[in-house]
Formats: sequence, structure tokens, C-alpha cells
Amino acid sequence: MKIAIGNDHTGVEMKNVIVEYLEDNGYEVINIGTDTSESVDYPDYGFKVGELVVNKAADLGIVICGTGVGISIAANKVKGIRAALCNETTVAKLVREHNNANVLALGARLLANHKAIWIVQEFLDAQFDAGRHAKRVAKLDNY
Repeated sequence: MKIAIGNDHTGVEMKNVIVEYLEDNGYEVINIGTDTSESVDYPDYGFKVGELVVNKAADLGIVICGTGVGISIAANKVKGIRAALCNETTVAKLVREHNNANVLALGARLLANHKAIWIVQEFLDAQFDAGRHAKRVAKLDNY
């Protein structure tokens, strides 16, 4: 599975931990940065990860900023993206199963790195449970 990951300056450390974890566990990673603590604009990274996912260069995406909110809003501007901010493993599982989320958003100021890893793995392990959820997700995609 190929994962696109992007972050602003507040998410560098968390991103590096996640990239190492993913690569150690056999995932292919497209790391679009940033790799510096110099201030950058989170929308640029949210847009780019979203574009990689909708263009099928990546299977799923992960975006990180201070709270996860701004970068998730940016990713959701890309048609076809369903980015979800997750601070708990249960939410990460359910957004994949019920909402077919294709981008996970994380807040670097709100989560310890080890907890972020648990959330990432839960997100990646879960699958969309189409059934009754398919028509709801279709409404989101077709709006």
C-alpha cells in the first residue's frame, strides 16, 4: 500500500516518526514534507496530499498540522477527498468503515507520537463497509 504524507512545520517530528513506522512495516511512502521547522502554509500540503490520493498516485493520505483541523480542511477542498481528523483509534477505524475516509488528519500539538502511530495503524487496517454506508458516501461525493 502506498501512503502520501504531508505536514506543516508543526508536524515535522510526528511525520518523521510515522514515516519510519510505515517504512519499517512495509508501506511505500510518498513524503511531500515539509522537513523543516521554518514556517510554511499548511494548505499547500493538504492540497498536494489530496491530489496524490485522488489521482491514484497514493492509496491513502496522512496530513499533519498543529491541530489537524486546518490541513484537513485544505485536503477536503480536493474533490473526491474525505479527510477526517482523528484523535482516537476508534474514530480512525470508524471513519474508514463508515465514511470511506481516504485521508487521515492528525494534530501534532494534541497527540503523543506513540498514540499517533496507533491511530495511523487503525486507519490503515480498517476497510470501507459499503452496505448501508455506500449511499451516504455517494451523497458526499456527488454534492
